[in-house]
Formats: sequence, structure tokens, C-alpha cells
Amino acid sequence: MKKILEVLVISAFAAALVSCNPQTYKKINYLQDVKQDTTMTMKVNKGIIIQPQDQLSIIVSSRDPKMAIPFNLSVSTTYAGTEMAAAGSAQRLTGYVVDNAGDINFPSLGLVHVAGLNRWELQDLIKNRLADDGLLKDAVVTVEFLNFKVSVLGEVTAPGTYSVTGDKITILQALALARDLTIFGQRENVQVIREQNGRRQIYQLDLTRSDIFNSPAYYLQQNDVVYVTPSKVRAGQGEINENYFKSGNFWISLASISATMATLIINIVRVNK
Repeated sequence: MKKILEVLVISAFAAALVSCNPQTYKKINYLQDVKQDTTMTMKVNKGIIIQPQDQLSIIVSSRDPKMAIPFNLSVSTTYAGTEMAAAGSAQRLTGYVVDNAGDINFPSLGLVHVAGLNRWELQDLIKNRLADDGLLKDAVVTVEFLNFKVSVLGEVTAPGTYSVTGDKITILQALALARDLTIFGQRENVQVIREQNGRRQIYQLDLTRSDIFNSPAYYLQQNDVVYVTPSKVRAGQGEINENYFKSGNFWISLASISATMATLIINIVRVNK
């Protein structure tokens, strides 16, 4: 029995050494090439670029609230039992939907081309148009996105689609929303899938290196999809399915291993008598 205990202790110690392997730690550590107290120049974030099918909230205000009323859409109300209501009744702003040509139909101004602008540029454009046309001299324009969402898939703790408030989110913040990568996620192979101007672009990011800060995909755009590639270990686990456990080969293998272990234990006991 003493010999059996020694074997078990040695096995447990070996397993502990494997789990503490520095190479394993290195595979899951972020930003490995960043030295302590490093200062890096930040890349300027140009903001979310407006695209066709985007939904925009555009609010115009003035020192005289009555003067701004014609330039604002009405507020809609949803009630309990309707598809859009979460609980009870709620009010929400009616947004502008950018058409396929990149335009919106703005009150009094007509068609305004907005695609390719960020929200600050659109605010200035509408403010200047209202002033130049003599419609409202002191307009204050606020533009916000109503459909800013990103999806995080693959080897993360909580995959899903997340709504973003404001107009700035980084790849690291998106992964934080999904409660970080699992132990099986490849930190060096995170993909960002982006559809823009009728084209699909796929960026590959290595979270173990600091050059992700310079990637065009570090700041996410609306409807970006973040995909964390599973490791080979996780991919191998996927091959073991319910049908395998039901197969005769599995049970034959299990019986063979059990018989081998039983024989080994019996021999150890005999040696110690």
C-alpha cells in the first residue's frame, strides 16, 4: 500500500509541474513584448464611419426650443405586449436610416449624404447647412448611433452580440464584454471580420504582441465580428462526441485500460508483501 501511495504522489507532482510549465503560461499571457513602465504613442481614433443601413439619432437644439422642433423627429412610444417593448411602456427616439446610396432625408434640408463621415463631421455639416440656409442660426446638433453592435464568437466565456454605447470600443474591451478568452483560446490568432463599402475584410490580431495597438481592427466598427480561434487541444476534444461513447471500440478500450491498471496494482501489492 505504501508503494501505491508513492506512485500516486509522484504522479500528482508530475502533473503539477506540467501545469506550471512556463511555456503554458507564455501562451496565455497578453502583450508579452511590453516592458515595465513603457510609454506608447496612441493612434488617433477617427470614430465610427457612417455606412449604408446605419441608424442614426440626430437631435437639434436651440436657445429657443420651439425653433428646433421642425428639425427633430417625433418620439415613439411602445407598450407592453408589443415586439419592441421590454416591460411596460417605453419611449425611444425615431432614428434616420441611411439608404443604400449613403443618404438620409433630413427635415427642410432634403437629402444629405452622410456615408463616409463620422458623427462629429455630420454634426458640423448639419449645423452649417441650417445656418447657411437661414433656418436656424444657433443650432446645436448631436448625432449618435442607434445600431452600434459587435459580435464576439469562438473560445470566449460568454459569446454573443453586444450593444455598444458611445462610438468607441477596442478589441480588448469587446473581449472583456465576453468575459475574456477561455484557456483554450489562441491569443495569437484572434480574427476581426469587417464589412465595409461592399467588401469583407478579415484582420488577424496577436494579443501577445503590442503591435495590435497599430492595427486598423484595434478600434472596432459597427457590426464587426470578433472570432477567437480554438487551440488544437479544444479542436481535438470536439472530435469526441456522443456516438464515440456509444461505440463498441470505446468500451473495449476502457476495459483494456482498466484491466492493465488492475494488473499493475496487484503486482505492486505482491512486491511489497
